[in-house]
Amino acid sequence: MKRFGMLAIAAALLLGSAMSASAATEVKMVGDAYVYGNYFQNHNFTGWSTGSWDNNSGAYTGAGTQTEDRFQIWERFRLRTDFVANEAVKFRLGIKVEDVWGHGTLTAANPTTSVSVYQAFLQFKLPDCNVEVTAGLQDFSMPANAFFSDSVIYGGDRAAALVVNVPVVPDTFSVVAAYARMLDKNRTYDTTTTQQADELDLYLLTLPITVEGFKVTPYGAIAVAGRDANYFTAGSYGPNSTFADSLLSAGTFLTPSGMRNAQNAYWWAGGSFEVTALDPVKFYADVIYGAGNQADRKKDRREGWFIDLGAEYTGFDVVTPQVFAWWSTGEDGSTRNGSERMPSVLSNWGPGNNFLFDSSQELSKDSNLGVNPIGTMGIGAALDNISLMEKLTHRLSFIYLRGNNSAKALRFLNTYMGSNPYFTMGRDLTCEENIISVGFDTKYQIYENLAAVLEAGWAHGQFQTSVWGHRLAERARSGDPIKVAFGLTYKF
Repeated sequence: MKRFGMLAIAAALLLGSAMSASAATEVKMVGDAYVYGNYFQNHNFTGWSTGSWDNNSGAYTGAGTQTEDRFQIWERFRLRTDFVANEAVKFRLGIKVEDVWGHGTLTAANPTTSVSVYQAFLQFKLPDCNVEVTAGLQDFSMPANAFFSDSVIYGGDRAAALVVNVPVVPDTFSVVAAYARMLDKNRTYDTTTTQQADELDLYLLTLPITVEGFKVTPYGAIAVAGRDANYFTAGSYGPNSTFADSLLSAGTFLTPSGMRNAQNAYWWAGGSFEVTALDPVKFYADVIYGAGNQADRKKDRREGWFIDLGAEYTGFDVVTPQVFAWWSTGEDGSTRNGSERMPSVLSNWGPGNNFLFDSSQELSKDSNLGVNPIGTMGIGAALDNISLMEKLTHRLSFIYLRGNNSAKALRFLNTYMGSNPYFTMGRDLTCEENIISVGFDTKYQIYENLAAVLEAGWAHGQFQTSVWGHRLAERARSGDPIKVAFGLTYKF
């Protein structure tokens, strides 16, 4: 009995110490939610599906075989909880529920519960210094200007990553190194006894420098792309695209298909620039060069440039005028010599919140046309932060863009493959094709944390019948894309 008594005392002491440790942990919770109705006509400039990749048949099927539902009601709830041990150590868990009314979790009577984890990371500082380490599923982006929303290479999303931030000179110069595993098809065991290269890994180094009136972030990144990673699993420009579109070359789909090497390197080098020395006039720019598969077959290689430039005037109280432009290399007339477009992974780029691009839309689901900025050039202007009444703001944007891709290359792959997963009408433009778009957004701040939001847009495209065929091109001429989304956002 004495032995059992001693065990009970020991257990009580352990429980008490655990409770004390638990009590010392501070829990902080923040979150956001939206509910909105979305009217969107002529997705893909036709209102028809662009098709999808069928892993069973190994083919791209279904283009133009489905019609859109023009009106949906979306709801999303996100909760982020920080477990803070002290100023140096914390863990964040973020969960979300997101679906349309009448589907999944939001089905009446017999819902299918679907709660997903979108953040789960440990963050701490090394002892006796300010070096910060973040490990786990976290928000992850390549360097970019917020003027253009986020990075055209990888941005606006999350990745399972390890990030080390070393503030060499506080508030002036830092070294940031990161590693992220983007894809791992087979996880622990491969499908055969022969090892397969089925991962996509990314290594990143950035050197942000900030001085009075000027900020520059030079960076370099290397990705190791396994031949057997499933590049058709995740979106790159929007819901109808995949990593295969953004990373691979058109020649990869030609015989012999696929990459020859088990693993290939992709790399990017660039800089993000922000000049505020002439405030209230501010300038922004990104210059990037990227290449991949350079040691593989000539038809499988991909490389190119992307440059953007923007300016705004912040001296007015009632409006912020903005102008912007961009240019990117496009496909030449041959698919046998590889791709001349810069490779990317997950683009989140777009000025003026215009619904042409997957960028900074606040009502984010079913929010844009998913046009690929890589392989195009364009100009635009916006009137941002229009404020004529208290609590009410507006944004008006205009964009004109045209393609830099040879019609011959796009036409050849369409003829060779029929419906293909690489070039899509309205997303990838030839030199003879163009799109104009107007966007108009409004926000009314009902309370400090509650807002009513309206996002609207119109676009018109001119597409070549000789590339896409009479059926798709004629359908695009008969009706323009129009989007109107209206709802409530709440942050707490």
